[in-house]
Amino acid sequence: MAGTDSTKGLELKAGPAIILCEPQLGENIGTAARAMANFGLWDMRIVNPRDGWPSDKARAAASKADHVIDRVQVFDTVEEAIADLTRCYATTARSRDMYKPVIGPDVAADEMVAPIKNGEKVGILFGRERWGLNNDEVALCDKIVTLPVEPAFASLNIAQAVLVLAYEWRRAFNGADSLPFEGPEEQPATREDLVGLMLHLEEALDRVNFFKTPGKRPSMVANLRAMFARAKMNVQEVRTFRGVVAALDRRHERPNPKRDQSKYKQKKDAE
Repeated sequence: MAGTDSTKGLELKAGPAIILCEPQLGENIGTAARAMANFGLWDMRIVNPRDGWPSDKARAAASKADHVIDRVQVFDTVEEAIADLTRCYATTARSRDMYKPVIGPDVAADEMVAPIKNGEKVGILFGRERWGLNNDEVALCDKIVTLPVEPAFASLNIAQAVLVLAYEWRRAFNGADSLPFEGPEEQPATREDLVGLMLHLEEALDRVNFFKTPGKRPSMVANLRAMFARAKMNVQEVRTFRGVVAALDRRHERPNPKRDQSKYKQKKDAE
């Protein structure tokens, strides 16, 4: 199913189903729905929710992700919830006494793109808040998806786990096209721009006697030029930097009573 949500004007694109196994709290369902909506997912399936359905707490926690909440399907068993899927991934942080390929969320998302674009239905199964999925439920799935979390603190709440998988799906399916806006266009600086900046800076440094040892000047200039070449500056950045150099140059040329008095004192002392 895909189309447009009439109340939101949202385009509902094909994506994986998010299946929550026996969630305990309506708030967790709602925040998972919100995470789904953030990244364009809308097919939520719930297996035997403890507090029943519908849930006012879930709707409130969904923070206006009503297009997800309104489409929630409730099932008695995991088998029924995944019956129409051609592929299903089990999310778990625990090792299992069975052979199942174990992959990360990025790999799982990449794998889902082709079958979903070809019209297949794919799902991601999430376990209970307190103890996750049992072995029988994991056995129904094709692969295990686990996140590279800190082993000593591996537990994620449902919404966090859903958010990570939903983000990876969006990245894999849409790539850079999914970014809501682009940065301003920039015009890269030409070699001529950079050489002009370098000469301007070197002349200013000469005026303040920065290169105190003439023999070291060539290597210091070469290092400065290499630094600017690596910076990959744009035209505006070159202009800004030249403005800084010019401002410092003007400041150095302006009369400074304290500085001039110090120089005069040093001269008198030398005499």
